[in-house]
Amino acid sequence: MNVGILKETSSGETRVALVPALLETLKEKGYETLVESGAGLASGHEDSDYRDAGATILPDAASVYSKADLIFRVPVPTVDDIGKMREGSVLVSYLWPLQNHDLNQKLVDKKVTAFSLDMVPRITRAQSMDVRSAMNTVDGYKATLLAASELGKFCPMLMTAAGTIRPSRALILGAGVAGLQVISTCRRLGCIVEAFDVRPAVKEQVESLGAKFVEFDVADGEDAGGYAKALDEDQQAQQLKLIHKHIAECDIVIATALIPGRKAPVLVTEAMLQDMRNGSVVVDLAASQGGNCEGSEPDKTVVKHGVTIMGPTNLPATVPVHASQMYSKVVTNLLFEFTGENGFEVNTDNEVTAGCMITHGGEIVHDRVRETMGLPKRQTTPEPEPETDSEPAASASA
Repeated sequence: MNVGILKETSSGETRVALVPALLETLKEKGYETLVESGAGLASGHEDSDYRDAGATILPDAASVYSKADLIFRVPVPTVDDIGKMREGSVLVSYLWPLQNHDLNQKLVDKKVTAFSLDMVPRITRAQSMDVRSAMNTVDGYKATLLAASELGKFCPMLMTAAGTIRPSRALILGAGVAGLQVISTCRRLGCIVEAFDVRPAVKEQVESLGAKFVEFDVADGEDAGGYAKALDEDQQAQQLKLIHKHIAECDIVIATALIPGRKAPVLVTEAMLQDMRNGSVVVDLAASQGGNCEGSEPDKTVVKHGVTIMGPTNLPATVPVHASQMYSKVVTNLLFEFTGENGFEVNTDNEVTAGCMITHGGEIVHDRVRETMGLPKRQTTPEPEPETDSEPAASASA
């Protein structure tokens, strides 16, 4: 089976979906690799690196599309990209299928078997296949560096001949993978750190990293997948009141709160910005989904009430070497989950496969995606009754 790797053309995208170091492992599993010339340049990999690792270098994207059985991508492909794929081929990429319905339909039209990286179930067995967690680690690290760079203060406490400099204070909103990485990085920089999350279960993780957990009394703030749940209006009001109380004393606020398939919750309001210290910095990692901060704009830096608000949407692309390395490893692990003794296979009894396979055989096969598209539930064939030579058992009431 041929795996195709393309040179990503999305604005600002510098990552590559597969690094040369993993090609040998793919070959051992029966996969050959086709690489578009220049695909790895932005992440530090020459064509010669891929060639030496056993890949076939092709001159352009059209050549890769025409020969590849399976395509790895980094960003969400366009409808035009899907149109270039071979009918019946396989795609492994970010898709965000709960909102990209036109893309889903195009995948159906091309009979592509599509696996959405953002839908990999967050279960223990799939941790090594969770691309979102891997990239969220990069998000958290780089967001902290951005905030520190923009802030007109030192982060750590300094005792100098010119006097003592007090440490900066940071508030982290959302203690998922990105938030925990933010906490770690802020602590390494010397900040005093507080963290807020609606899930009480993350308190131990927050405190283990040296931050103070801002307690919020809410029952059942976590869904079955480990994500934060949407709150009702009364809970939202209580949440904002608590955040407002803590945010006024902060120099850095980094917001990471997202609910899959929904608009990001607003956690930093206009009123909070007015009460923040002049020169403070907010980094909104949810800017691409509406934003956690009122006034944030995707990929822009704005100033409101003396507060600098940054809305980066693709921080992993600013760390392309290690981001590509991490992305490649996780995607390769996922591919091997789909690989049996006879090579690539679709096994719907596998919970990882069932959780992230969106289209197969010319139809939408993911129940939640079907629901968001207004499609009826799929009809499943009932299992036949087992054959038996014995007489049917008498009922309990007999």
